[in-house]
Amino acid sequence: MPGPTDRETLAMRRAFELALRGPRGLNPQVGAVLLGSDGSVLSEGWHRGAGTPHAEVDALSKLAGGAARGATAVVSLEPCNHTGRTGPCALALIEAGVARVVYAVSDPGDASAGGARRLRDAGVDVVGGVIEADGIQLIHDWLTVQRLGRPHVTVKWAQSLDGRAAAPDGTSQWITGPLARADVHRRRSEADAIVVGTGTLFSDDPALTARRPDGALYDRQPMPVVLGHRSVPDDALVRRHPRPLLHRDGENLGGESRNEPSLMAELRELGVQRVFVEGGPTIASAFLRAGLADELLAYVAPTLLGSGSAGQDRPALRSLGVETIADQRRLRVTSLETLGDDILIVASPLPPTSPSEGDA
Repeated sequence: MPGPTDRETLAMRRAFELALRGPRGLNPQVGAVLLGSDGSVLSEGWHRGAGTPHAEVDALSKLAGGAARGATAVVSLEPCNHTGRTGPCALALIEAGVARVVYAVSDPGDASAGGARRLRDAGVDVVGGVIEADGIQLIHDWLTVQRLGRPHVTVKWAQSLDGRAAAPDGTSQWITGPLARADVHRRRSEADAIVVGTGTLFSDDPALTARRPDGALYDRQPMPVVLGHRSVPDDALVRRHPRPLLHRDGENLGGESRNEPSLMAELRELGVQRVFVEGGPTIASAFLRAGLADELLAYVAPTLLGSGSAGQDRPALRSLGVETIADQRRLRVTSLETLGDDILIVASPLPPTSPSEGDA
């Protein structure tokens, strides 16, 4: 079976753009482009949220009956194969007479997967994995929920060039500049929940809101989550957050060893798909030790803080369970960005390697 044509590859990039028009939520953002036999664009579609037509069906709805016969459907996610609030997209494409389907990412859902197989069984040409890496990045949080059964977790910290999160006396506002802080707030607005520990709560009294550079709140605000045994004071800024506060002890982040649900399980039940951890060295290190960090954001400022005269040290991270170089937590850097004078390093954890693989 031939791979994607240049026009199909171009249409896939357009499908990614269309997908971003849909809301981020418990359903993936998906875009679709229908091409005629000559490669011309017949129609476009995207998923507008739960209960609305999926991207393929949205694109088909814009054509007259029979106009899609012999067409190629280019979709950012494998057409689904189940009936939920809407019917199977694979069946809709078959009934419309589509001759070829090109998609980027395979659907990992237990119920929704199998669309490609159903299409092939009906005689439709199917090509998968087209610009797959970009397709995965588009819906990486939703894929985490589907594959791991928990929310996607981003762990963020800001540090000096020598790896400190604060000065020896504990002061930390501000290590980074305004562009870096604005970037953090934008990312907060894209998250479903923001997590800090009581240490950060008492030292910084954060509002945990997502704010624009002019101070105005973003329309979309993350759920504030505070972890720790100490009570949250009645006059804490987080008490004024537009969304109710969730306060937990934080001892059971993702395990199943205790009677009550883990934090990750509880957040998923509350509809949380993206968690933004911004809680200082203790909380950040806890998520890393537990293997719950899917993405790391390190904002590095061109400044040096060192340790105090009495040996006080404020590292950006605490113990990760690394006692020897063989235990190091290796990362894959996915992007580097300059934000004013600061540098943002975006990385993801790599699977552990054997000693022979890590000798370099």
